[in-house]
Order: sequence, then structure tokens, then C-alpha cells
Amino acid sequence: MKKPVNYSGRRKFLKNLSIFAVGSLALSGCGPVTMKEFLQKNFRTLSKKEKDDIIKDLEKKYTAKYGKEFHVTDEPAAGGVEFGYALDLSRCVGCRRCVYACVKENNQSRDPQIHYIQVLQMEKEKGIDFAHSDVHYNPELVPEEGYFYVPVQCQQCRNPQCTEVCPVKATWQEPDGIVVVDYNWCIGCRYCMAACPYGARHFNWGEPTIPADEINPETHYLGNRPRMKGVVEKCTFCIKRVRNGKYPACVEVCPVGARKFGNLLDPDSEIRYILANKRVLVLKQELNTQPRFYYFFGV
Repeated sequence: MKKPVNYSGRRKFLKNLSIFAVGSLALSGCGPVTMKEFLQKNFRTLSKKEKDDIIKDLEKKYTAKYGKEFHVTDEPAAGGVEFGYALDLSRCVGCRRCVYACVKENNQSRDPQIHYIQVLQMEKEKGIDFAHSDVHYNPELVPEEGYFYVPVQCQQCRNPQCTEVCPVKATWQEPDGIVVVDYNWCIGCRYCMAACPYGARHFNWGEPTIPADEINPETHYLGNRPRMKGVVEKCTFCIKRVRNGKYPACVEVCPVGARKFGNLLDPDSEIRYILANKRVLVLKQELNTQPRFYYFFGV
């Protein structure tokens, strides 16, 4: 004789599962995340319909929270494109306009403050010397005699160690070279931060704060959409902009043209010209991370 199904036991199991999930959310500090968001699969495994539904839900959520119409997209990488970046150290004047253009475009928290770009002031006599660099110099005095400036941000490595150590595969490298994070899948373990040799990843210890009048409503799911407490975030080369044919915000705002950006697979691009005709260097070459971010002296 077949044993009857214990429906009360199944209900109890599901109830306990829900309590465990809600408790996990509270412990992780991920803020007001719904059960639907918590149980969402990794973005790469979702069907088009599932992605469309999630994006619609996010648009409604952000519109209600910030009081302005939000657009969230998920444009995929285009074929035949591998993004690369070059920075002319002989031109950079340390004005930090790139820092704040990045903050504005990418909806970085104002309190606690998060910056994807750090500009380091270094002495010309010592050359590139991170140990004695100064990130707290006075930007009103730049450019100062005897110094030069080295902006540092995510290097968009070809061999990114940050993605290798993620235990839940919440971060990965896209076909166009951009390393991204699925914030809904991130568990906040910070292994990726420990693995990154460039200090390019940032953890939200507190709930990110962005004034409603400063929020950028044009966003990408894997980029500049609002993040939550308890997750890691990073530069994505302004994925929303570059996949729509624009420059990253930091490139566009640079007053001296020190920042260059383009398609490494296009032999006629400016970035390819720089690589072919200038002496370029990458940071921490000995680590074999193979950055797509190059530094050069244009003079």
C-alpha cells in the first residue's frame, strides 16, 4: 500500500526554507531584497523572457524609489569588439574630473563614498612609485611642479583573478572584455577584492546613498543600476555607454585628452595606433593578469 503524502510536512519544510532565506538576507545586509530577487538564478542562465520580466520589475522598483522614470537594459556584447583603454601619463594633470564623472554616470554611493577611479600623485624623480604616492593631494593646486599623476581603476584583465576565486560565479568576463558582476547573485564574500591586485573592487558596507536629483536613470543590468548593501561593485568601462557607441564618462570629460578608448580588434582604431607606435606599459605585468588598460607617454 502506497504511503500517503505528508502535505503538512511539506508545508513545514517550505515555511522553514522561507524563514532561512529571509534570515540569510538580514544577515548578509543586502537591504530590501524581495524573495523573488533572492531566489533569482544567475543572470547568464536566464531566458530572454525571464530577463525581460526582471528588468521590468527593476524599472518599477527604481522609478518608485527615486521618483523618476528608470530604464534598465541588458544589451549584450557586440561581435568583433574587444574594448581597450589607454592613458597618456604625459598629459594627465590630476584634476580628478574623471573621478566625479564616473561617480555621476555609474550611480556610485555618495555616503558612504565609493570611487572607481583613484588618481595618485607621484614624484617625477622617483618615477612610478606606488609606495610613496599620494591620493589625498590638493586638486586645486594641480598640476604641481615636480609631480605627475597616475589614475588607477579596473584594468579589465584578460586573465582576471577576481573571477577565478568567486565561489558562486557572480562575476565573469564578457565577450567584449568587460568584467561584470551580477549584484543579485553576489554573496558579499569579498574573495574577488582580495584577489584583485589593483584595488579595483569595492564593497558596500552600508546602504548606498544617492540623492534622487543626482541619480542617473539610464542604466544597464550588469553596470550602473543601483546596487545594494552587502555586494561588491566595480568599473565596467561604462557598459551602458560603450555598448551604445559612446565613450566612457571619464574619457568624455577629460579636459586634456589624456584618456583613449576603442576597439582592440579594429586595426584602424586609435587604441591600436597607440599600441603600435608608443611605448606602453601595464601595471604589475609580472602577475600575468594581462590588462586591457595601457599607460603610455605621448611626448
